[in-house]
Amino acid sequence: MSLKLKLGDVSHDVTLKSLRPGLVVNLNGVDHRLEEQTPTGSDRAIAVDGRDVAYVQARDGNVVHMHLHGRIWRVEFVDPRDAARAEAAGSDEIRAPMPGAVISVEKNPGDSVIRGETVLTIESMKLQTNLGAPRDGILASVNKSVGDTFEKDEVVAVMEPEDA
Repeated sequence: MSLKLKLGDVSHDVTLKSLRPGLVVNLNGVDHRLEEQTPTGSDRAIAVDGRDVAYVQARDGNVVHMHLHGRIWRVEFVDPRDAARAEAAGSDEIRAPMPGAVISVEKNPGDSVIRGETVLTIESMKLQTNLGAPRDGILASVNKSVGDTFEKDEVVAVMEPEDA
């Protein structure tokens, strides 16, 4: 699985290489082994290629703010499937990229939304994902509520047609 990681204004390519026996990711063409360490208080630590790195994080949707090495970093995970769905011409449907459950509903039918604005947040395999509006417009329906489950490619919300 590949995705983009934005660190500040700089975009990086990240590919999940393996989960077992340990997590290996490829970052901009270089493989790194990651191992989560036991957290102490609010501090967390991860071993990157055998070297412990301590950090503190706060999550806001698909954006993580990290305090690392005396600096605050804004890290955003961009799933290319979300970008491709948002750019799909003529599609007014917001579909689930994988099976899971609704964690929060951010918008209601009749609400005005801008392209990419979060409509629902879902969780699948312990991964939270924001599902955004495919274009600017009005939300016609939200087909799921908090706690509802869904299957892959199920329509979870629909935009009003552009000519409405």
